[in-house]
Amino acid sequence: MNGDEILKLDNQFCFAVYACAREITKLYHPLLKELGLTYTQYVTLLALWEKDRVTVKELGERLYLDSGTLTPLLKKLETAGYVTRSRDPDDERNVRIALTEEGRALKRKACSIPERMFAQSGATYEEVVAVREQMTALLRKIHRQNEQEEN
Repeated sequence: MNGDEILKLDNQFCFAVYACAREITKLYHPLLKELGLTYTQYVTLLALWEKDRVTVKELGERLYLDSGTLTPLLKKLETAGYVTRSRDPDDERNVRIALTEEGRALKRKACSIPERMFAQSGATYEEVVAVREQMTALLRKIHRQNEQEEN
């Protein structure tokens, strides 16, 4: 590929991922609005519904978010009554995040979101699964590479 071709926007992998992520997030918006959640709050709650009472650090690693992004997000979820934040009695440096009863109850309301989202996508189940698996594999490779470079 020559210099002109390689720098065309439509030939950029990063742009395809970025634009697709934005469009997917737009599809989520009306569904999450019904629950009063942003997309980032939703994925945070998804992680907590899988594993409750985690530290901010653990949650950040799971979501690929730094504490500067996560802390204000968690404060909003706490204000909404979905989570509590408390110092870990075993290590005061750590803050533990726990779901409240309201936060756990929200899970039942959110159960229909994946299916409704899938229906809006226009893709087949097999296409969605294949792309998700490829993106997850790529994410793991990139994450491993970044960790190696940091060490």
